[in-house]
Amino acid sequence: MQTPTVLINGAGIAGPALAFWLSRKGYRVIVLEIAPGIRPGGQTVDLRGSGGDVVERMGLLDQMKARALEQKGAAWVRSDGSRRAQMPVTAFHGNGLVSKLEILRGDLATVLYEATRGDVDYRFGATIAALEQTTDCVVVTLADGNRLPVDLVVGADGPHSAVRRIAFGPEERFVRPIGGYNAWFSAPDTVGLDGWFLLYQAPGGLNASMRPSHDPSIAKAGLAFQSKPLDYDRHDTDAQRQLLVERFAGAGWHCDALLAAAADADDFYFDAFAQVHMPTWASGRVTLVGDAGYCASPLSGMGTSLALVGAYVLAGELGAADRFDAAHLAAALARYEAVMRPYVDRCQDLPSGIDRYAPMRESDIAITAAVMKWMQRWPFRPIVEKMWFQTAASMTLPDYL
Repeated sequence: MQTPTVLINGAGIAGPALAFWLSRKGYRVIVLEIAPGIRPGGQTVDLRGSGGDVVERMGLLDQMKARALEQKGAAWVRSDGSRRAQMPVTAFHGNGLVSKLEILRGDLATVLYEATRGDVDYRFGATIAALEQTTDCVVVTLADGNRLPVDLVVGADGPHSAVRRIAFGPEERFVRPIGGYNAWFSAPDTVGLDGWFLLYQAPGGLNASMRPSHDPSIAKAGLAFQSKPLDYDRHDTDAQRQLLVERFAGAGWHCDALLAAAADADDFYFDAFAQVHMPTWASGRVTLVGDAGYCASPLSGMGTSLALVGAYVLAGELGAADRFDAAHLAAALARYEAVMRPYVDRCQDLPSGIDRYAPMRESDIAITAAVMKWMQRWPFRPIVEKMWFQTAASMTLPDYL
């Protein structure tokens, strides 16, 4: 029997995490990535709950801790920099807005890549042009014309997944906007963050934020705003920057400095707040993992956990390579969905939508700050912790090891 081959499209978090487990189960794994290499930097993500448990089972937790960012907590500030409210990192047993283990997305991806590069065939600068399923395989046509027959294709290529579009249908069938847009980029630390994640909210549904990076002179910045769906070119960064200028110019705090930084940032990223909802994540020999199949949006704070847990469950249900055949694959993909769906549903549940993150009115901004203060006090603290800050740990990982 030939060694079954799994092709994964995307080398962010979910792709290399899946490659880690599959390569150890005896599969031949190919990972395609459109970028020329692992994308460095990026914003801060957390390793909490079940996602952190997956990393521990990988044996990579110490490496993640070595790259972790030291952060003191989150604070909501006024235009003059004074604080409306704050939530230290110790709140809710280290599982508050800022968790006890925070790492830059690029550092997380790098650790996963280094742990797999010796066993996995990574092909950078590569994209999928077409998929053709037969009874025995999927023939993958790459943009350069090369054709690869593989046993399974996994889309781990984010909320704008090419695999999902080719195998399941157009994006608008599955991607649901949830009322706003966000931009992420690096910027000079004009505040003096001193380990704090600072959020400034202004009327009109505006949220500007800065949080620490490894370099104390550089902040990881964000500009987000409420909006109905906008008609813009997702690949036109100049137009995206202009959307930010139209909303944040003169908005107070350090917004003008952040706009200046966004204009020059080489890591500028802009997208809608959106979720991916699909009736199924499998179509024959094609399936999805992470944001491609069940993006919960950055508002949830659950993207990293969903990617890591989804990869672990998918690989676990596929099992050892020597058990692989068509009937086993179909059953494994069905079990993957049955195990993951309740966790996905909980992670995608956003009762307040974007309203708490980017309130429209000054009164709502004041209420948000008050809520952030009072939720940390008795008798509200245990109730809030159960409702909002235990989602990441709400799934008991199956034991596939």
